[in-house]
This record gives sequence, C-alpha cells and structure tokens, in this order.
Amino acid sequence: MPTTISPLAHVDQNAQLGEDVTIGPFCYVGPNVTLGDRCILDSHVTITGHTTIGNENRFWPNSVIGAEPQDYSYADGAPTEVVIGDSNHFREGVTVNRGAEKEDGITRIGNSNLLMANAHVAHNCHLYNNTMLVNGVLLGGHVHVHDRAIISGNSVVHHFATIGSLAFVSGGCRVPTDIPPYMMSAGSDNPQIRTVNLIGMKRSGIPDTSIKVIRKAQRLLYREHKSLAFVKDHFQQELEGIFPIELVILLDAIEKQRAGRMGRAREAARTTPLVESKENQKKSA
Repeated sequence: MPTTISPLAHVDQNAQLGEDVTIGPFCYVGPNVTLGDRCILDSHVTITGHTTIGNENRFWPNSVIGAEPQDYSYADGAPTEVVIGDSNHFREGVTVNRGAEKEDGITRIGNSNLLMANAHVAHNCHLYNNTMLVNGVLLGGHVHVHDRAIISGNSVVHHFATIGSLAFVSGGCRVPTDIPPYMMSAGSDNPQIRTVNLIGMKRSGIPDTSIKVIRKAQRLLYREHKSLAFVKDHFQQELEGIFPIELVILLDAIEKQRAGRMGRAREAARTTPLVESKENQKKSA
C-alpha cells in the first residue's frame, strides 16, 4: 500500500519515509527523521531531531520522540540521536528524549517494547527488547532496562540504574538502585527484593531446574543475607561447578552492582564523555 500523509500534517521534505507509512493530522516529522515501513502516526505526534525508526512502530496522539534532552550540559543543536527498532508501541503522551553528549550520545529503544501513556524515557537510556513501561513511568537519564523487564505504573527510576532481564518493579516505586535479573521488587520509598519473577520466567521458557536455582539464590542473598562469595561457593558445591546460565547472569549482575557506587553498576559511565566513549567502542569492535 502507498504511504498516506494527512494534508493537515507537516512532513519535512528531507525526512525519509519507508513504504506503507501512515501519518495522521497535526503530526510533525522533522528533516533528520527516518521512518521505516508500515509505521503509523495517529495524530498530534511529533518526531524530531536525528531520529531513526525501524519498521511497524505505532505512535499514539501527543507522543513526542527525539526532542532535546533535559540536561543542562547539552549544547543546543548537537547532533545526538534516538535509535528505535521494530514493532514498538508508544501510547498517548509518551516522551523519548534524544541523547545528551555523553556515552555514545544515543537514546536506544530495541524491538517489541510497550510504553504506556505518559511514560518518559530520558536521554541516553537503553530499552532492550520486549520491555514494558506502564502508565506514568519515569526513567532518569542513562537508565538501562533489559529484555522482558516490567516497570509498573508511576514508578520512577534513578539515572544510571539498571533494571535486569525479567525483573519486575511494582507500582509507585522509587528505584534508586539496580534491580537484578529475575527479581521482583516492591516498596514505595526504597524497594526491596521480595521474591523472583516466577510467572515471567515460566512464560519465557526458563527450565524448572534453573528457576529452582534462582529461587534458592534469592533466598540466600535477600532473606538470609548471605555474602555473594558464600552463595557462589554454595552453588559450586551443590551444582558441582555447572551453573545454569540464568545463575551466571544473576550473580554477574549483583557483583557488578556491588562493585559500583550507591547500588548502581553503571555509575562509572557518569563521567564518560562522548568522545572517549566512541573511541572505546572502536577499540572493542
């Protein structure tokens, strides 16, 4: 099907549009925007800045994608970016700011994520794949949300925090620290790890044997308050040195968190300037 653009929309002549794109009334698409195939902009959608968007994304009314970061250090007009993958849904009033001139200068959103009404993704955040931000979730700058994590309504996540794969944050939380993979956290002021995300793990096809190990690790770490060294040694003996990948991921995340500052592993990135970050990326490529 051909691309359709409402006569009441403004699409800059330099914007790049894929096939079968639908742009409704009162939308704005800026000159440095790339829209992939079969994207839908309902109405009153603004997409601006250096923003690259993949295929089959849908934007509901009043969503704003690619606006300048809310960061005092940002130089007006700096060509930082937003990069979005495929099959994401941006509900009413969602805002995604482009990167500030730190780290790689990019705000990234992967594939098949759901951002519900009035969620906010600040500069330099990275949403991986199949995540869910429920209504009113606010992410500070540089937050990473890993695959299949869920952050419930009206929760606020501190900048540089990491939400691990299949983690679950309950509604109305203030999240000042990392939430490790597979864990469920609750508490309005300083959330505590309550249990594991059992339903999420089962739905993701994680074997029952691995779930059993993760549940035991959670009990040792967060109920009995055993040290990380104790837990590693315990499973080394119990599992004869053969750790399921889920346990490796969990223990690695916790080790990095505890090596960081203020409960956030990624605090080291706070002082990484844009140029240094890009040079490091080239070296590791």
